[in-house]
Amino acid sequence: MEVPKEQITALIDQGLYDSAQMLIILGDSLFRDREYRRAIHTYKQALHYYKIVPKQNSTSSRSSLSTSNRSSSPNSFNVSAINENEVKYKIASCHFALGETKAAIVEMEGIPSKARNLQMSLLMAKLYRNSRHNRGAVACYKECLRHCPFFIEAITALAELGATPKDIISLFAQRYVEAQCCIASNDYKGGLELFAELLQRFPNNIHILLEMAKVRNGCTSINIRLTDLQMIKYVKVDAIIGKNDEAIINFEKVVRSIDPYILTYMDEYAMLLKVKCDYSKLSKLVHDLLSIDPSRPEVFVALSVLWERKDERGALSYAEKSIRIDERHIPGYIMKGNLLLSMKRPEAAVIAFRGAQELRPDLRSYQGLVHSYLQFSKVKEALYAAREAMKAMPQSAKALKLVGDVHASNASGREKAKKFYESALRLEPGYLGAALALAELHVIEGRNGDAVSLLERYLKDWADDSLHVKLAQVFAATNMLQEALSHYEAALRINSQNEAAKKGLERLEKQMKGVDPDAPEEDEENEVEDAEGDQEETDLL
Repeated sequence: MEVPKEQITALIDQGLYDSAQMLIILGDSLFRDREYRRAIHTYKQALHYYKIVPKQNSTSSRSSLSTSNRSSSPNSFNVSAINENEVKYKIASCHFALGETKAAIVEMEGIPSKARNLQMSLLMAKLYRNSRHNRGAVACYKECLRHCPFFIEAITALAELGATPKDIISLFAQRYVEAQCCIASNDYKGGLELFAELLQRFPNNIHILLEMAKVRNGCTSINIRLTDLQMIKYVKVDAIIGKNDEAIINFEKVVRSIDPYILTYMDEYAMLLKVKCDYSKLSKLVHDLLSIDPSRPEVFVALSVLWERKDERGALSYAEKSIRIDERHIPGYIMKGNLLLSMKRPEAAVIAFRGAQELRPDLRSYQGLVHSYLQFSKVKEALYAAREAMKAMPQSAKALKLVGDVHASNASGREKAKKFYESALRLEPGYLGAALALAELHVIEGRNGDAVSLLERYLKDWADDSLHVKLAQVFAATNMLQEALSHYEAALRINSQNEAAKKGLERLEKQMKGVDPDAPEEDEENEVEDAEGDQEETDLL
């Protein structure tokens, strides 16, 4: 719909300023319907008519007002109600929704900084951040806090952009700032302890619970245990080392029970459910998310997690869709990278993980880069990425283990790998990942007894299927078949979907029957012979 200029002029000439504002109302309606191009056109029409037409009548309007002592009429009030800065903000919002950052910045920079309200400052900050103009983004986020000292999004963004607690504390509560700065600098344990302290003061605070759950999923060696599940009155949180189960409690028992319609970080929750092989809960979660808002990037990442087991290509398309919806959605890049890695496309996986790192480096993106480089034998690049992680997170046992993983990838580096794994365990004695990696190294070098002793120490405190699988493998390798059987069964009791346990148990049953588990099946032998014959024919041709 386009309103002819002469009709707008006639309306204003007759003093019908309410009708003249219909272009703004039409633009708002188009924006809500996501017809952003039409909305931009309509808003610009409104600005054009508003700038030109009133000037033609300004003299007569002023003279009539000067001869009257009465207050402004409703019509004359409505002329001033058309705020040019507000319309520019709406045009910029349309460009932002279309991913047209430069055009949006041009519109927003046309609004004087002193005239910007909270929403305008926030949009300006996001635009500057998207265009990597970090200094401008920091200034705008600080302006947001001057408008509203309790604006959580601005605090988080400032911490991620490298602002120190001292820079922000004058604008907001000290503890929350310190927590966000700890997380941004990869001090996950310190950040979680501060969030736990805040949660005692503000029980059931959805935002704090989500932040804690998100950090746990990104750094699973540090966790929060919720000891009081009657969340209506209060939540007590303790910092412990090691288990994913508490992260699931954070998401499920706390956040989703308090607000079942929340979408924020629910893709992180989906990833945790997949790690635990809880596909029934994962399926229900995706169904719930689709019924709440099927247009959010979190929903498409969750769909990608669900489809990974059935159709990796379909899962990849969902991950890519999440990035198209929001090019700054980090879980989308992480999921895409992991899928490409499992599809043996490490070069493409590197690009995805680098995309996540450019937005905010964290442990998962470093892990993805290291594993991607190792998959196509780029050991030097893998070592560089692992060392980057160690520099960024000097107090992280996981970063130390990552360097060890690179050294363990070749025989000459095993002694160095052993030292890094042991350092990780000294830094964080409860870190099961480092213990499993060190045990694997013992097995490779023939120290099966050392591997068993190390792993059995963890059985007292851990009910973990991967721990039982590793013990079963070591016992099977040393021909202690009954002990191996016991641990495979224990692993499957904890997680009936553990593929390594299923395959290991099948192999073990063959050993116990006196059958060589490495001997190919009859069908496999035929397939191999046919393949060799095909190769000979090719050579002859």
